[in-house]
Amino acid sequence: MKVTPISESRINEIDFENLVFGTQFTDHMMVCTYRNGSWEEAEIKPYGPMSFSPALHTLHYGQAMFEGLKAYYMSNGSVGVFRPDMNAKRMNHSARRMYMPEFPEDVFVEGIKKLVEMDKAWVPNKEGHALYLRPFMFGSSEFVAARPSEEYTFCVIMSPVGPYYAGDVKVKVEETYTRSASGGVGSTKCAGNYGGAFFATDQARKEGYTQVIWTDHKNHELIEESGTMNVGFVIDDTFITPPLSDRILAGITRDSILSLLREGNIVANVEERPIKVEEVVAAAKEGRLKEAFGMGTAAVVSQISTIGFRGTDFSIDTPDDGYAMKIKKALSDIRMGTIADKNNWMVTL
Repeated sequence: MKVTPISESRINEIDFENLVFGTQFTDHMMVCTYRNGSWEEAEIKPYGPMSFSPALHTLHYGQAMFEGLKAYYMSNGSVGVFRPDMNAKRMNHSARRMYMPEFPEDVFVEGIKKLVEMDKAWVPNKEGHALYLRPFMFGSSEFVAARPSEEYTFCVIMSPVGPYYAGDVKVKVEETYTRSASGGVGSTKCAGNYGGAFFATDQARKEGYTQVIWTDHKNHELIEESGTMNVGFVIDDTFITPPLSDRILAGITRDSILSLLREGNIVANVEERPIKVEEVVAAAKEGRLKEAFGMGTAAVVSQISTIGFRGTDFSIDTPDDGYAMKIKKALSDIRMGTIADKNNWMVTL
């Protein structure tokens, strides 16, 4: 891997006490080009603009996808990256569905390790903060014919971040717009999944909500995701989350939480099964909906305080010592290195 270091760091320009998520970027980035049927040598070089013509393929046909993961400052002074191998595998799942070339998983992981090592001074040493990594790939041929790109660019940029959500998260059950449909690309992290969600989210925000709960495309009966996160509910003593499908993203935070819940004693039962909106609403009315929360890389665990359904808001407890916060602490302890990493999730530098 070719490495071209910066001549002078920009780190002193960053106010680490007032980070705005995903707006300030570290000194270096990783770039690799797919050309003539194979990936060329990857390069780590100074972060900066890329140059393309208006005929850039991805601007016209949307062959673009991304990943998200974090590096953490650990209690022993080292830096660790959380489960990068899973991001590499998920990116290649997206690549196959989007008819894009798979990226070598070993180069993905080793490149991220090298990149974080070079910019490890940017990893915040503060609770709830991390270095957010954004790997992405896009079609970089320059033509407007309606066919797949012939060249692709893979890149990783990094941004020091604080908490994603501040305050209560209020969600509205979405029954008009759809995030994904069976046979589509809902299980991928293609760019269009997120761009297509902005309008519905903005409509919900105008009504006083933070995000939406996406429901199935056919009848809007089944709960699928919450905003850009997987979602889970604690009803009575059971944690319930929708099962994975070609409409639902295989969240790495979701997978980690399910593993921790099955290994520990936070809840009595864990179920991955279809869950209807009417079941959650009935549980809320009956006082059996103990907690609800989103699960994702950016927000980690985000407590939901209100669910809006057909003009009625249902309040949900968000205790500081409840299920969500116990799960969040268990994840945080592993990432910070304060408890044993029995699953070998942390890749330390």
